[in-house]
Amino acid sequence: MGYMVEGTELATDSDGYLIEPDYRDEAAMAIAAAEGIELTAAHWEVIRFLRSEYQERGHSPNFRNMLKGFQALRPDADSKFLYDLFPVGPAKQGVKVSGLPQPFGKGGY
Repeated sequence: MGYMVEGTELATDSDGYLIEPDYRDEAAMAIAAAEGIELTAAHWEVIRFLRSEYQERGHSPNFRNMLKGFQALRPDADSKFLYDLFPVGPAKQGVKVSGLPQPFGKGGY
């Protein structure tokens, strides 16, 4: 199952995560639509944060580090805030919608 973005199918693994990161907003919009998520400004804040973390560290954060790092940018954010945006799980579904490869297993960084 891949996502069609600007006439090109993006390769995914069996869980629907991109094999290679795609930082285009069009990719995030296509994946979000497939996940049944209508992106808001708050979603885009999280997407940009996750993309930045991935580019900096080479992998995405686990939930605990995601929450801590995101709170540095938006102090009013808590776990409920993130789960309201990505109900399947912010550290998994948020990464998928961000157009990033599947996160490491338990622990992350």
